[in-house]
Amino acid sequence: MACTTILVGKGASYDGSTIVARNEDSQSGVFTPKYMDVVEPQDQPRTYVSKGGHLTIPLPDKPLRYTQIPDAEQPDGVWGAAGVNELNVAMSATETITSNERVLAADPLVEYVPARGDEPERAGGIGEEDMVTICLPYITSARDGVMRMGEFLERYGTYEMNGMAFQDADEIWWLETIGGHHWMARRVPDDCYVTMPNQLGIDAFDFADAAGEGREFLCSADLEDFVRTNHLDLGLEGDAFDPRAAFGSATQADHVYNTPRAWYMQRTLNPYDDIYDGELATLRPDSDDIPWCRVPERKVTIQDVKQVLSSHYEGTPYDPYGRTQGDSDRRGMFRPIGINRNSQLCITQLKGDAPEAVRAIQWVAFGCNVFNVAVPLFANVDRMPDYLANTTRSVSTDSHYWAVRLVSAMADAHFADCANLIERYQEAAGSEMLREVLAAQRDVGVCGGLACA
Repeated sequence: MACTTILVGKGASYDGSTIVARNEDSQSGVFTPKYMDVVEPQDQPRTYVSKGGHLTIPLPDKPLRYTQIPDAEQPDGVWGAAGVNELNVAMSATETITSNERVLAADPLVEYVPARGDEPERAGGIGEEDMVTICLPYITSARDGVMRMGEFLERYGTYEMNGMAFQDADEIWWLETIGGHHWMARRVPDDCYVTMPNQLGIDAFDFADAAGEGREFLCSADLEDFVRTNHLDLGLEGDAFDPRAAFGSATQADHVYNTPRAWYMQRTLNPYDDIYDGELATLRPDSDDIPWCRVPERKVTIQDVKQVLSSHYEGTPYDPYGRTQGDSDRRGMFRPIGINRNSQLCITQLKGDAPEAVRAIQWVAFGCNVFNVAVPLFANVDRMPDYLANTTRSVSTDSHYWAVRLVSAMADAHFADCANLIERYQEAAGSEMLREVLAAQRDVGVCGGLACA
């Protein structure tokens, strides 16, 4: 499993933007080269065939133009990762999440079964490789994205557990799959941020709202009956429904791989609201009750988001690069957020009061986040800069992806010697790029739009 997500409501962000950000991480021991792409309507397939599920899906006519961050090599599918369509509606897919035996017994995952003897092959469901391609070009709002993806999950099923974000300038919705065909979604409160490691995260759900107006919650039509029939509600009499207990996991593996990441992100953004260390700690790295969402202690910036998605438990005894805190047995004890198998980070910022031409910005970073910089790209465009679009199979300093990988490989082995230099580079480059963004936003009223960042 891989990836880490943070969602920031418009009332919690520094400038009134909605912000959705996710690290896409490759599997251990594997690099997955990524590139930036713009898909024009004429290039969008009208019939989609998935690689993992061997599933054929008819797609509507008149798709919207959209951006994506696909794999440079695609033997296993597109894996579009994150994008924004021409209506300034965004999608991030996916965060691999957990489930439990009770759910998977009641609603098994829809696995591909190859042909055997006289038995024909049986298609599997949809997966992460498919989701941006089949959904993003057709949605007109974040809520619309939830409903379209929910329809796909109910019709075709899925062969894996995933969480995904849908975003417009007003709302963010987070959807989580439950077993093979079920799903639930919750609207991110405007004044809150959400932290998501690779674990089912939604910690409260209102079935009455989901079945009625759907203001804050949405779900598959039969989810409440599914819970009741299969005895998934573990609450005592009078308790509120707990979707984490019903659908998710709380294992020792979670306490090493997942919960520490949520703990560190909230420790960074709410440093004074809880005690995070020592015998009196109210939230620990292995806590199973870390809130899904919370109000930050101050407004959250793009730089804050990049920082938490680059973190390696610095300032704690668990920092794998640490040499002065704690003992060596605890260094590298937990899976860090900024890790050598980060493939790409996309921070999508949608600002409702900005002109449509510059309303959507994708801040994109390739490679290990500890050593890289997020490059801002206006999403309402018809092409991407060559240095982010020309990722090849071969290592080359002409490719931004591979240039970052080379810097990371050299700096990682000599972190103590390079850390200050990397930090100065990140600050200088980040300041210059933010300056360019502000200048472009001031000029947009004159030029009417931008060809590329």
